[in-house]
Amino acid sequence: MEEVDVVIVGGGVVGLACARETARPGRTVCLLERHPRLGTETSTHNSGVVHAGIYYPPGSLKARLCVEGRDALYRFCETHGVPHRRCGKLIVAGPEDDDTRLQDLLARGRANAVNDLELVDRDFVRRLEPNVTAEAAIWSPSSGIVDTEALVRALHRNACSRDAIALPAMPLVDAHADAGGEWLDLRTPAETIRARAVVNAAGLYADDVSAALGGRAFTIHPCRGEYAELVGASRSLVTRPVYPLPARAGEHLGVHLTPTTWGSVMVGPTTRYQQHKRDHEGDRLPAAAFVEPTRRLLPTIRPDDVRLGGTGIRAKLSPDATAFSDFLIERDAEQPRLVQAAGIDSPGLTACLSIARLVSVLVDEILT
Repeated sequence: MEEVDVVIVGGGVVGLACARETARPGRTVCLLERHPRLGTETSTHNSGVVHAGIYYPPGSLKARLCVEGRDALYRFCETHGVPHRRCGKLIVAGPEDDDTRLQDLLARGRANAVNDLELVDRDFVRRLEPNVTAEAAIWSPSSGIVDTEALVRALHRNACSRDAIALPAMPLVDAHADAGGEWLDLRTPAETIRARAVVNAAGLYADDVSAALGGRAFTIHPCRGEYAELVGASRSLVTRPVYPLPARAGEHLGVHLTPTTWGSVMVGPTTRYQQHKRDHEGDRLPAAAFVEPTRRLLPTIRPDDVRLGGTGIRAKLSPDATAFSDFLIERDAEQPRLVQAAGIDSPGLTACLSIARLVSVLVDEILT
């Protein structure tokens, strides 16, 4: 039986960021990832947008950690050579949108300390994105894009440089606390690892991991987002993320356009709650379903300009698409040697480094 100070369960961007942040001289940190490759479940199946912090209720963890994490992520990418662009984004209002919704979103962003937002007119939008149709828009210069696969690799390298150990293809099979409550024993297919503290960053399976460790009960609701891609010359029609106004209720930001660092343009995601956490391809929407949402932003798009892209499944704490659910980041009341980092959907990519700082504080409380 191996004994370590900290085990991180989950090898996405949040788990990897927690591994690098909790590692330090004289402390042993081990990360368990159920898949053969790190970051393959959710972290690399999203839009790759660096969010500014506009959308979330003031005072929420999502709002605070997004704003803190955004700047930390840009610094990390610059330091470690992760492809990214701080290109800004437009949130546009069309002819049928109520102007007060744009004003309300602007006020929310400013309440979250996103202080560089501007309300701009049609001419401003046309100068930045000549092919985009908008009556007015919010310009967010702090938003950007990042290569998520390169980010996963850089976080892994940086964690390893701090002597954290990552074990891919190593799922958690079972776990229990020892009789004295000083250790948590985690059984994998290869061995049992005894840890003084465990961080639950298991994404879609965070509810199962919490239950196995004797932590609080909650349910992760898988929510699939489907993407299309622009093809051919249509990929040159937009140069930065362009979003519609978000849904009137809930967290769905709408089907948007996101150029990538490697030259493609993603269209999506959609939102569909489903029962199965592994179902990426069942009952896919046809490419034609993405044409009209794209035309609302790029009117010249034709059906032949759109083809199907990938999918991603987000880990939601609420089954209600009209309800806001915050990150769950806390030292577990039922199992005090467990730190929860669960329900990390958007803006979890942007906030991964600030989430890790908060998790590290909680781990320090356990170990000191």
